[in-house]
Amino acid sequence: MVRSILQLLVFPLPLCLVSLVSGRSTSQCFTQPGDLRFPTATELASFNATIDGRLMNVIPSAKFCQSLGGCSDTQWSDGNFRNDIIGAMLQYNWEQDYTSTPPSLCLRNSTICGQGNVPTLGVNATTVEHIQAAVRFANFHNLKVAIKASGHDFLGRSTAKNSFLIWTRHLLNVTFHDSFTIGGVDQGSAVTAGSGVGLHTLYTLTKEQGKIYVGGTAASVVASGGYVQGAGHSALSPTFGLAADNALQFEIVIANGTLLTVNSVSNPDLFWALRGGGAGSWGVIVSTTFRTFPSFNAVHHSAVVVVNNTNQVAQLATLHAKHIFDWDALQPGQYFYWFATPPTFTLTIDTYFPNTTISAATETLIPFLNSITSLGFNATLSSELSLINDLLGASMSDGGGTEAILGSRLFPSSTYINNATEIGQVTKRLFDDGVVGVFCNLVAGGQVSKNAHIDSAVTPKWRTAKTHMIIVQGWNELATPRLVEAIREAMTNKNVPLLATLAGPDSGAYSNEADVREPNFQTTFFGPNYGRLGHIKKVYDPDAMFIVPAGVGSENFDVDTLCRVD
Repeated sequence: MVRSILQLLVFPLPLCLVSLVSGRSTSQCFTQPGDLRFPTATELASFNATIDGRLMNVIPSAKFCQSLGGCSDTQWSDGNFRNDIIGAMLQYNWEQDYTSTPPSLCLRNSTICGQGNVPTLGVNATTVEHIQAAVRFANFHNLKVAIKASGHDFLGRSTAKNSFLIWTRHLLNVTFHDSFTIGGVDQGSAVTAGSGVGLHTLYTLTKEQGKIYVGGTAASVVASGGYVQGAGHSALSPTFGLAADNALQFEIVIANGTLLTVNSVSNPDLFWALRGGGAGSWGVIVSTTFRTFPSFNAVHHSAVVVVNNTNQVAQLATLHAKHIFDWDALQPGQYFYWFATPPTFTLTIDTYFPNTTISAATETLIPFLNSITSLGFNATLSSELSLINDLLGASMSDGGGTEAILGSRLFPSSTYINNATEIGQVTKRLFDDGVVGVFCNLVAGGQVSKNAHIDSAVTPKWRTAKTHMIIVQGWNELATPRLVEAIREAMTNKNVPLLATLAGPDSGAYSNEADVREPNFQTTFFGPNYGRLGHIKKVYDPDAMFIVPAGVGSENFDVDTLCRVD
């Protein structure tokens, strides 16, 4: 089955299947299907011949499954399966256009399938030359460009209505360096990963070399994609800093089709922007070189607690906030996740302690675990000692095929010192308001704070943060567009403001896991760096080819990022 799916993806669909929509003025808009400037079938065929036949019609994931005669539940929800579908997003609400009149939806069990927010055409790029040709073709025809590696994107930036997709899924080269040199200076050991290499794969390959890199736990995230451009947090961040702190060099195709090598010596302004300046705004990344470290053993401690109501949620969330500094000496990363599991609520706590023993790790947790017991709750506990690559790379695939949106804030240490009880009460209120998850990520402090001297576009709010707090919300695929809009409005105007107030004035957020409708994204995502980012964008993307929602320059475009409004 996997082989047959790949065969369908490699060989382009007939170009005559591209559907046309009514055209509109292109004076301030990207060229769209139906516009006079949109490439003709002859021009598309000619272009396709120059890229080894890699041009494809792009269809939503539900339509792809229909072309197979249906997908099983296992296939539909498997992140790896979805990664191999050019038009699929991990969470497929981002494929839908709920707000057009009428809405354009392609749902799994529906007999009607619109194109939604899925690009109409795409290039399955397997070489730098494919990317360069695609960028130049889009530039010549004034096409809206979308860039996708895996589609693991909770802001929907990897897809766009009426756009031209550059898909880097199959850029899978990985090269290890004992000594990576920039400007004659040895940066130490490193790994260069193509912009299709997922985190799970990279953990496996670095393990073979006796190395580790800074990465997350989601298998389908691509290290050289939006992850590093947004900053990139990890359970290893308290020990080694953010992924952006450990990025040494990029290879990127910019808007004029030129391949640039970008580092602290070559194009240093773009190097600054690529580390924290937001995903999808700068060009098509071909590869990134990351610093590596000798691998080591680590302890993974897991605790699961089930409670009956939101008052108990508040109790436990407050308790955790009061104990969050207990284990700082060992610099662990921790994922403290609440899930609504009607009629109960489930708390999972996964803590990763580097370079220590099970007994030493457990000792730091005992006060917190004893406090859980003293409140009358039962915790199911487990611990394991293993190579850090195996622990962080344990997930071989991510769950997908559902509808999910996020909202978030970075919480400074002061919030935990002064407002522990309020953290519990806000968590309770969010569940009372119907959210499906509240995820606390202890992925800051330690080396993230110490790296404040690094000159990059990472928002300074990361340097004072203790945690990254996420609200998760979703809906049933049969929800009406009106209900979906109500849920999204509640996230923006009701749920996220609770976190913002708690985080303090001018609060910040991690731009890769946040609300795409963040009203003041310029400050919330980028802080004082936004002005400089705008100037750099004008240098490398003067005509704003690479525009994504809540990205640099997007305030000058409409909600679909298809037409200028400035």
